[in-house]
Amino acid sequence: MPQYFGKLPTTDQPWTTIDRVQSVSKSDAAKQPLRDRIIHLECGDAHVSITILASNLLRVRMSPIGEFQPRRPWAVTLDDAEWAEDVPFEVNATDSVVEIETDQIRAIVHKEKCRITCFDKEGRPFARDTEMGMGWRLGAVAAWKHIEVDEHFYGFGERTGLLDKLSEVKTNWTVDALDYSTQTDEMYQSIPFFIALRPQLAYGIFFNTTFWSQFDLGAEAPGTLKMETRGGELDYYIIYGPEPGDILRTYTQLTGRMPLPPKWSIGYHQCRWSYESETIVRELAQEFRSRQIPCDVIHLDIDYMRGYRVFTWSPNRFSDPAKLIADLGQNGFKTVSIIDPGVKYEPEANYHVFDQGVKNDYFVRKVDGRLFHGYVWPEKSVFPDFLRSDVRQWWGDLHKSLTDVGVAGIWNDMNEPAIDDRPFGDGGNKIWFPLDAPQGGGGENSTLSPLSPHRATHAEVHNLYGLSMARASAEGLQRLRSNERSFVLTRSGFAGVQRWSSVWMGDNQSLWDHLEMSLPMLCNMGLSGVAFVGCDIGGFAGNATAEMFARWMQVGMLYPLMRGHSAMSTARHEPWIFGERTEKISREYINLRYQLLPYLYTLFWEAAATGTPILRPLLYHYPNDPKTYTLYDQVFLGSHLMAAPIYRPGVEHRSVYLPEGTWYDWWTGESHHGPVHILAHAPLEIMPLYVRAGAIIPMQPVMQYVDEHPLNQLRLRVWHGTNEFTFYEDDGHSFEFQKGAFATTNYRIFADAEHTILEIGERKREWTPPSREVIVELVGVGEQQFQDDGKSRTLKF
Repeated sequence: MPQYFGKLPTTDQPWTTIDRVQSVSKSDAAKQPLRDRIIHLECGDAHVSITILASNLLRVRMSPIGEFQPRRPWAVTLDDAEWAEDVPFEVNATDSVVEIETDQIRAIVHKEKCRITCFDKEGRPFARDTEMGMGWRLGAVAAWKHIEVDEHFYGFGERTGLLDKLSEVKTNWTVDALDYSTQTDEMYQSIPFFIALRPQLAYGIFFNTTFWSQFDLGAEAPGTLKMETRGGELDYYIIYGPEPGDILRTYTQLTGRMPLPPKWSIGYHQCRWSYESETIVRELAQEFRSRQIPCDVIHLDIDYMRGYRVFTWSPNRFSDPAKLIADLGQNGFKTVSIIDPGVKYEPEANYHVFDQGVKNDYFVRKVDGRLFHGYVWPEKSVFPDFLRSDVRQWWGDLHKSLTDVGVAGIWNDMNEPAIDDRPFGDGGNKIWFPLDAPQGGGGENSTLSPLSPHRATHAEVHNLYGLSMARASAEGLQRLRSNERSFVLTRSGFAGVQRWSSVWMGDNQSLWDHLEMSLPMLCNMGLSGVAFVGCDIGGFAGNATAEMFARWMQVGMLYPLMRGHSAMSTARHEPWIFGERTEKISREYINLRYQLLPYLYTLFWEAAATGTPILRPLLYHYPNDPKTYTLYDQVFLGSHLMAAPIYRPGVEHRSVYLPEGTWYDWWTGESHHGPVHILAHAPLEIMPLYVRAGAIIPMQPVMQYVDEHPLNQLRLRVWHGTNEFTFYEDDGHSFEFQKGAFATTNYRIFADAEHTILEIGERKREWTPPSREVIVELVGVGEQQFQDDGKSRTLKF
């Protein structure tokens, strides 16, 4: 690092790099559930293992001391033993190399310095070690790999700035990223995973460490990728593509996939810090219904509680929460309430959460046994140790006080954890638990040694705190709400958070820059396996202008999680606040969101089944088109609907890149043939939208909430071209789909010499939708209608 004025230069510890491979062996098939899929390499004191988990997936581990750590109870990856056993591969060793080959990739370990290089079947290298290879120094281990020519990097979880992260440094350590900007590094989420892409080849790396870690993508040494962690061993997975979708299917098999959410959670959410009384909440709900602006969810921020005590209600401002929530439900609204991890320190006050936590030793303690405390909304507070299964069980069961009065979802905030060292407002500093604070264990493991695999220090599990809290909430709601799907929203998380919760991008601001970067932020989250994501529409902090709010509502229509939110001391940010023109624009785009719900719900099903993102950058579908590699301000919603939003004041035209193929303007039907750049006209009422040839988009009539009435009319908008689309349906709220109570219908569009033909397959599985009319609109040509009896049919235009 250069010496800046007034600072002395630093001297880094030297790295010890790994020795030559001295012996090669396979695991004993009688002792290892993976049989002979683990290749052991002894390199002096250090040991390396390479495990072939799938034909496109290798796990690489290096221990400087020759002993690998046992699997942790909180591990976020699928256990190696759970991968399919029938992965054909060959291993050949010579004096200079060890070669491992599957039906998709070939990995060569050069025995000198134990350097690893992977190749695809065309001989193109990827994940190629540099001369440094792997190494360690006091308190850290690292690996160095080549950045290939024309290689670009995506994912990394929640990140500000633009889409491609080449030449940047990305640190994995969860923090309260208040007032974040395009230059912010650490964020609320920590997901040490990336996708590297160049023409004809893509691969991913998941850095399997919960300790502090960091990726340097050529910032310190151009052309060199460095992965470093403060854990005791190096552990990472290499996932071959060759396309981003292939990588994400494997990555989400490794770390888990999102559950299918209730359909109401895909509607519009309204929130503010705070709607501070029952009266204000009722007025809010009435405004939405009287103005005919669709909305499904109202969020309650911290002021619904009694003195910010979690799992309580204010007796003055929310005197009868059960009646309030029931009345909201009658009007089509679901209620989501916030829960923070901080529990008010209140001995001898009959506060059940504190009393139970102390009695059962559920709170985090310092290494000397004293309770750790910090300051959050209820002032002096203690914090549950969510790494313990018994604590998660207890915390999940506490939600009964909320679900019993009708709360349908939980919003977890402040769970990085965000803590001050003195009461809020006193100018304190942000802190977290002491890094040597013991965590984990609990229950029958409460007396385990700190060296047990069931115990750890906060240094190891800090990044898991938010994920573990979200898990406790999700598991609790599942127990308490029986056959009803629930909704969980979290600010903080780690790799695999998609299994438990949706995620929003924290405390953004009412700035055009934040509107602009919301798209690459959400796309990179999707490329990190987290599909159900959103940003606060209008910006949380600050005051949006009418123009900004209108443009943000257009973009927000695309967010998988569509929620408006704003902070105390800012102006109100509901759609009608900004005048008639902005209200009309907001209504039209929320209406479009609800019309697209059949399409969106199918995308959520696809994400739950395969890990596919819902909101996608263009590179996802055009990975061999370098023009898409840095294109951050155009996005796909699904595979065939593409948006090019406006995100600057006063702008009514913008350049739009249309990749290879035929494209149609959603609004006018005008066709374009790519690859081509066009100039799109976008007055304030219009967000440019385009569809790929062959698009099949199922739509419904506008509803004020998702279950306002049965879907008695289904409109299929289709465009000339060749394509297939599988439409998914179920009851939208229960778990009966897991028993087969769902339906899929396959549509195929193509053309012959005289006609455009839509083949509709027979409806499959065990759920029957309500009686309905189907209108098939071949855009620009005409419509045909029929009563949907679930039978196959062919329509010709």
